Amino acid sequence: MATLQFHTLKVSDVRAATRDAVAITFDVPEHLNEEFSYMQGQYLTLRTMLDGEELRRSYSICSAVQDQRLRVAIKRVAGGAFSNWAADHLLPGAAIEVMPPQGNFHIALVPQSARHIVAFASGSGITPVLSILKTTLLAEPQTSVTLVYGNRSSSGVMFKEELEDLKDSYLGRFNLVWIMSRESQDIPLFNGRIDYEKCSQLLTHWIDPAGIAAAFICGPEDMMLATSKALQDKGVEKARIKVELFGTAPRSDKPRAVRTTCTRQRPMRSASGAGRHTAQLFHAEKPGQRGGRRYQSRAGDALLVQGRRVLHLSRQGVAGRGGHGHQLCAGRLRSGTRLCAVLPELPRH
Repeated sequence: MATLQFHTLKVSDVRAATRDAVAITFDVPEHLNEEFSYMQGQYLTLRTMLDGEELRRSYSICSAVQDQRLRVAIKRVAGGAFSNWAADHLLPGAAIEVMPPQGNFHIALVPQSARHIVAFASGSGITPVLSILKTTLLAEPQTSVTLVYGNRSSSGVMFKEELEDLKDSYLGRFNLVWIMSRESQDIPLFNGRIDYEKCSQLLTHWIDPAGIAAAFICGPEDMMLATSKALQDKGVEKARIKVELFGTAPRSDKPRAVRTTCTRQRPMRSASGAGRHTAQLFHAEKPGQRGGRRYQSRAGDALLVQGRRVLHLSRQGVAGRGGHGHQLCAGRLRSGTRLCAVLPELPRH
């Protein structure tokens, strides 16, 4: 597998997705069309220099494969160096370094299929899901799609008009369920947060779990875990569930490594096994989110370790809401452990 390289792309269009998020479209030169062809659910890694420091963040592609439009959404994060810079400076005509699409948050398209695809998204977790759902509706004329999308209120919904248009275009095939935590809706079932109880109720009264061919989940870790458990408890096989995690950056997002030597090494494998690379990891003094421990590689990539679960974060921790992390399988890591980890290329906002 050839090593992916950054290429300079120009911004061709910028549109507001919400009051604090923008959708940015890149112009891909003809000689790079093949390299930047993408699959639904994949992401782009962007790179820039800011105050003498290299910053990398990854954002999910939020357009259908059939659109042939390389578009990502960037949401401003309080104190987020990259997100705020990008929202202010990535205007039409601006250039930035972009790595070709990566990621495995998708399933194979089967044009002759007549199946039911379900997706659960929260906040900016809609970005890869929008690409997946629109691509599937276009590629599989007999397939139906249900989206359960959680937000605080309708004013903060990303791609609201686009989703409504999609619903109008595919009447009878696209079922759109809004879940609002701070805005009352007529149907009580649609009020609150996407948690285990809410998903269980939806799978009892609104969605037939027996008919789910595949389920996609994208959102914060607690939402993802609760939704996955509810699906499995209702009989959906784990192999049919695809997840894409994201988290929120801590205010001080640069962990300080305190140990750099240890004789013990241990391999770590990704759950997907795709797009692997190695990294040297060191224990960071600062505790991670939700009681986990944070580790940092020499290259600056960070991991959040919670027991036997490892979330791959960004170059400076999880750089804001909408940043993706992926759950990996690992042995227990102790303070000061040095290990050689095998990690996939993962979204790092």
